[in-house]
Amino acid sequence: MEILPHDLQAYLDDHCDPEPEALQTINRETYLKVLKPHMLSGHYQGRLLSFLSKMMQPKRILEIGTFTGYATICLAEGLTEDGIIHTIEVNREMGEMLNSHFKSTNVENKIRLHFGAAEAVIADLDEKNFDIVFIDADKKNNYSYFQLIFDKVRSGGLIIIDNVLWKGKVYGEEKDADTQGIRKLNDMITADTRVEKLILPVRDGILLIRKK
Repeated sequence: MEILPHDLQAYLDDHCDPEPEALQTINRETYLKVLKPHMLSGHYQGRLLSFLSKMMQPKRILEIGTFTGYATICLAEGLTEDGIIHTIEVNREMGEMLNSHFKSTNVENKIRLHFGAAEAVIADLDEKNFDIVFIDADKKNNYSYFQLIFDKVRSGGLIIIDNVLWKGKVYGEEKDADTQGIRKLNDMITADTRVEKLILPVRDGILLIRKK
């Protein structure tokens, strides 16, 4: 979902680094074979995730919500030589496609794919000092995921939450449960003095949170 005017988004796409060939293929395949392909991060957001990861030079990343692996690969681009990204996907039917997508890149050996409910997978992970966490799964549980991973993120670490502008509904008059849930998430993060926070109007809204 793009909230910016099409011509502005096209200009932004044209003036950032080009989409890597492997990601172009994943983008096309997602739109050809997967339901709700708009859930894909896409070129511009993908370059933002890659940029943030390269700035942070993380050793450990956690991603909640793998989908077709596009954002996973973008985040993995900034990992240290011995870095690992743990990514959690609830839909096991995505396994074959995900493994194929990861093998098409040069970051395959840095990706650890987990299937199952995020709460259970996170509880089983031994990792305790994540540099980056990307939350992009079922929106109604975003704040629960934030609470669940908070103590596992190092001081100075980055938590990223996707879709926080919710097609522009959060600053409109809509009162449906999903919209109100995301408004509540944004308000609670805004009031949280343990973190610094900033919403970027990228695609459907990205909330950047830095743990103090």
